Order: sequence, then C-alpha cells, then structure tokens
Amino acid sequence: MLKNKGLFIALAAALIAGGSVSVLAKKAASAEAGSTVPLTIASGKRQYAFKVEVARTGAEQARGLMFRTHLGADRGMIFPMSPPRFASFWMKNTLIPLDMLFIRSDGTIANIAARAVPHSLEPVSSSEPVGAVLEIEGGRAAKLGLKPGDRVSWNAQ
Repeated sequence: MLKNKGLFIALAAALIAGGSVSVLAKKAASAEAGSTVPLTIASGKRQYAFKVEVARTGAEQARGLMFRTHLGADRGMIFPMSPPRFASFWMKNTLIPLDMLFIRSDGTIANIAARAVPHSLEPVSSSEPVGAVLEIEGGRAAKLGLKPGDRVSWNAQ
C-alpha cells in the first residue's frame, strides 16, 4: 500500500533465496485481522463505528491490506503518520477496491480517494500533509455520505 523500497527489497531477497511471492502472499494474508481498535467517523449528526487494524511499523504500513480478498463494511486499517506529511499510496498486490480517507492532525478528513483500483501502480495521494490515512471498503465512504471536514477519532494506544 504505502510505497516502500523495503518491501521491494524483501520480496527480491525472498525470490533470490528460493522463496516465492505466493508464499509471501499467503503469509501476509494469514497475518490479517490482528488486534483492532475502535474508530468513529462523525458526519453531520451521524456517527459511524469501525474496528480498524493499526499499521504502526514500516513493515505493517508497507503490507497494508495487500493480498486481502475481503474487507468487512465496518472494518479497515489506519496508518498513523508522525510527523504529519503528504501521503502517497499505491494498490500493488491489493486485490480489493479501497476508499482512502486522508486525515489531518486535527482529526478532520482532508480528502477522500474513492474506489482505488486494485493492482494499480498509480499513486493515490493526500491533498495536504496528513496525520493518518484510513483505508475502508471501496465505495463505503459514498454509501455513508462521508466528506472532507468530517471528523475521525480513534484510540491510538
């Protein structure tokens, strides 16, 4: 998800060492759905509850939601960014469409990239420096009527 030379190097090293990308894919898929934290999006007078995985480490952020075949309507993954920065993601090895919500440090949504295309190498970027990025099921933001300025809160732990 997050462009990262480390992931490319790890995949290349595995291939050189006699591994295969499909083995790595299976390992990544089996690591899914670890611990989750509650996340809420306030849009107008409505509140939407999600349970999200937190991609804290560089490896977790590089893997993101790659190789997943399903993401529940109330599930997702959040990528905290400290310090805030412009964020750019791609969809290489991502099998399902995703909505990316780029979240300012104050918790408000800066911009939403709807239905990012699976397997695409085209960058999907924030419109300004952000403190986090939330990935949810593709099309979900539109179904809920989410928009820039809505507020996202979650327990960073």
